[in-house]
Amino acid sequence: MSKLDELKTIVGEIVDLGHSRALLEWDAQVNMARGGAEDRGNLIGTLVGIMVEKITSEKTARALEEAEAEVAGLDDDNDDVRIVRSVRREFDRLTKVPGDWMANFARLTSVAQNAWEVAKEKSDFAHFKPHLSEIVNKRREYAGFFAPFDHVYDPLLDEFEPGMKTVDVKNIFAKLRPEQVAVVKEIASRPQVDNAFLLKDYDGQKQWDFGVDVITHFGFDWNRGRQDKSVHPFTTSFGLDDVRITTKIEKNWPAAAMFGSMHECGHALFEQGISPKFRRTPVMANISMAVHESQSRMMENLVGRSLSFWKFFYPKLQSLFPENLANVSLEQFYRGVNKVEPSLIRIEADEATYNLHIMLRLELEIALMEGSQDVETLPEAWNAKVQEYLGITPPNDAEGVLQDVHWSNGYFGYFPTYALGNLLSAMWWEKIERDIPDLHNQFEHGKFDGLLTWLRANIHQYGGKYTSQELSQRITGGPIDPMPYVRYLKTKFGAIYGF
Repeated sequence: MSKLDELKTIVGEIVDLGHSRALLEWDAQVNMARGGAEDRGNLIGTLVGIMVEKITSEKTARALEEAEAEVAGLDDDNDDVRIVRSVRREFDRLTKVPGDWMANFARLTSVAQNAWEVAKEKSDFAHFKPHLSEIVNKRREYAGFFAPFDHVYDPLLDEFEPGMKTVDVKNIFAKLRPEQVAVVKEIASRPQVDNAFLLKDYDGQKQWDFGVDVITHFGFDWNRGRQDKSVHPFTTSFGLDDVRITTKIEKNWPAAAMFGSMHECGHALFEQGISPKFRRTPVMANISMAVHESQSRMMENLVGRSLSFWKFFYPKLQSLFPENLANVSLEQFYRGVNKVEPSLIRIEADEATYNLHIMLRLELEIALMEGSQDVETLPEAWNAKVQEYLGITPPNDAEGVLQDVHWSNGYFGYFPTYALGNLLSAMWWEKIERDIPDLHNQFEHGKFDGLLTWLRANIHQYGGKYTSQELSQRITGGPIDPMPYVRYLKTKFGAIYGF
C-alpha cells in the first residue's frame, strides 16, 4: 500500500465518523423527541472526540507527511494533491483545537439546538439566552486558538469559506450594498404588485406533492436521497448516495415550502453530483459554503422564480389549488411570487432584499465576536439593525433574533456565504445562458437536464476541490464580483416594476 493510500484509508474512517455524526444530528431535528437532547448531545460529543483524536494522532500526522512527499512535484490541479492538501488543512486546524474542547462544544450545541426550538416556538429569547451566551464565549475561544489573526472573525469565516478573510467580505459587501439599496429604493417608488392570493389556505399535503414534483424534475435522485419536515429546512448527507433534505410547510404561505424545497434541492443536487473518486475523502466534505449556497440560491431563485419555470409549472399548481388560483393569471402569479417588500423572515425574503438580511447578521456576529455587543441586549440590537436595513421592526423574538437555527449550532461565520452564493449564482448564470442559448425554452417544457448537466460538469463533480475564488476564476475568468447580481436584479425587477 502506498503512503497516499494509507492516508486515504485513515481519512476514509474519519469521514465515516463525520457522516455518523451527521446522521445523529439529522435524526435530532427530524425524529427525536425533545427530551432526548442531553443524551444525544453526549453521543455526538463522544463521537466528535473520537474523530478529533483520530485525525490529530501521530499515525495520521506521519501518514500525511509521507503522502505529501509522495505527491510532491505533481501538478497543483491533481486530484491527489488536492485531497492531501484538504487533509493538511483539517489536520492543522484541528491540532490547534483541544479534542475535549471540540467534544464539549458538540454537546453544547446539540442541547442548544433543542433549546432554540423551544424558545422559537414560545418566542422567548430568555430560554435560549444562556445557551447562546456559552456558544458565543466558546466561539471566541475557538478563534483564540488561531491567534495571531487579522481579525477575530477570520477563523470562524475560514471554517465555512476556506481562504476568505473578513476584510474580503466587507469589501465585497461595501461594493454591493449601495447598488442593492438603490434597486430597493427604485422598486419602493413604483406601484406595488399584489400577492394576496398567496395569503390563503393551501392544503399541506398538496404543497408537499407539488414540491416533490418540482425537485423530481430538477433531477433529485430519490434512490439516493429523501425529504422530510423540520422546524428549519436544511440539507445533509451521509455519503454520496445518501443525501437528506427537509422542508417546512406553512398552511397560509405556500411559498415557504415551494421555494424551500427548491433551495434545499439545489444543495442536494450538488452533493449527489460529486465525483465518486472523492468518496470518503475531505474533498467531498470540506466544500466552500458560498459555492454550495450558489447552487441552492440558483435553483430557488434564478430557476424557481423565473417566468419560464412557471410557464410549465403554474398550470400544475393551479390544478392543485383551483379555489385560490383559478382566476390568477400566469403574469399575476409570476409578479406575485417576485414581490419585493421588506420582510422579517430571511428564508422568505425576496431576492432584492435578501442580502440586506445577511449584512445585518454579519455586523451582529462581528460585534459579538469583538465583544462590542453582548448577548443580553441582542434582541434589541437585532431589532435596531432590522429597522436600519429594512425599515421594519420585529414584533417578537420568533420573527426576530430567534428566527435562524445557525447560532444554536455554533455556525458563526456561515451567514456571509449566503450572500456570496447569490453573487456566484448570478456570475455563473450569465455563463450558463451563453452556453445554453435555449435554456429558458427548455424550462418552459419542463426540461432541466441541460442545466443539471452543465452544473455537474462545471461545479458539482469537484466537491470541495476548489475554493470559491478558484472556481469563480475557472468559470468566469475573474474573482467574486457583485455586479452580475446587480445587473440581474435591475433587469428582472425593472421589467416587473417598470423602471
